[in-house]
Amino acid sequence: MNATVANRIKAPGPKKILACDGGGIRGLMSVEILAKLEADLRVRLGKPNLVLADWFDFVCGTSTGAIIATCISAGMSVDQIRQFYLDSGKQMFEKASLLKRLQYKYEDEPLALKLKEALGAASTLGSDTLRTVLMVVLRNATTDSPWPLSNNPFARYNQPERGDCNLRLPLWQLVRASTAAPTYFPPEVVTLGKAPNAYSFVFVDGGVTTYNNPAFLAFEMATAAPYAMNWATGEDKLLIVSVGTGNAADARPDLRPSQMNLIDSASRIPGALMNAATAGWDMACRVLGDCRFGPGIDREFGTMMRAPGDAPNFTGTKQFAYVRYDADLSQEGLNALGLGAIQAADVQMLDSVDHIPQIRQVGQTYAARHVDLAHLRGFV
Repeated sequence: MNATVANRIKAPGPKKILACDGGGIRGLMSVEILAKLEADLRVRLGKPNLVLADWFDFVCGTSTGAIIATCISAGMSVDQIRQFYLDSGKQMFEKASLLKRLQYKYEDEPLALKLKEALGAASTLGSDTLRTVLMVVLRNATTDSPWPLSNNPFARYNQPERGDCNLRLPLWQLVRASTAAPTYFPPEVVTLGKAPNAYSFVFVDGGVTTYNNPAFLAFEMATAAPYAMNWATGEDKLLIVSVGTGNAADARPDLRPSQMNLIDSASRIPGALMNAATAGWDMACRVLGDCRFGPGIDREFGTMMRAPGDAPNFTGTKQFAYVRYDADLSQEGLNALGLGAIQAADVQMLDSVDHIPQIRQVGQTYAARHVDLAHLRGFV
């Protein structure tokens, strides 16, 4: 059992959760947001070597967010995580051969090698190197179900007496599976258990579930009895910081009904469902949580932000404090950040590796303008 993780689960006092969305190379925007948060915490707490694993008790992520979350849980500084993306970004998106491109665009081996280097080829989900509760979200294509895997030592499928205990699974492989976006990368086959009772499942990107934004899923894992963490709820007892990779509606104001054919729908429906699910969980967090910061969802729902002393905006009791950081990647959103020289199309794609400097600039500018420790009041 990872004693550090067990102690963090059982220790009294307020708990803090960090949730990282999927979004390919746009994960660099999340990294820049987290860099500002880490730097501000170092100053406020007078700890120049603080890393986010020192402050957050539970870190989770989907797809590229799984990479970020796992690196944080392993005790890396955000500078180290940024360098991983800068050194490996283009290599992770190495074009597949022409024949293979009928199935997927990029090779899986470069990303697998980089993950082994960063996390350790021998590290498992139960490794003592992990300093926080960690959850990565995958989709089990074999069983057609989302798989949120955690290193919670009290979870049902993490018990050491089980032959297929999840804690024995290679950490790098789980992260690689969470990033296996269909059409972009080949799926990952993960073997559970030991011979002669071993069995395998085919996994793909956790973003191909409703949990590309895993914030509410983390709340459920932290508080629902079956997961055996049993953290207390309340806006002064539980904080969720949710970090996106930027968003922009795929609006088509001149769309004609005749354009919505099988090919058009096949290419657009997955993204539409993913975006809707991301916004839906954000809304759920703002209703059940006390939203301290977040961009507007739509013109009717707004932000649900509430200053201390404001009238209630929900008929129930708020379950946690909530912060959502996510940049608007429309051209209007970039213009509002003073980044009109950046073309929106250059920073919206999951594989925009030719525009890494612009992606970083968006993240840095957004962070400088919006990340504020005042949003974490009561927990700093």
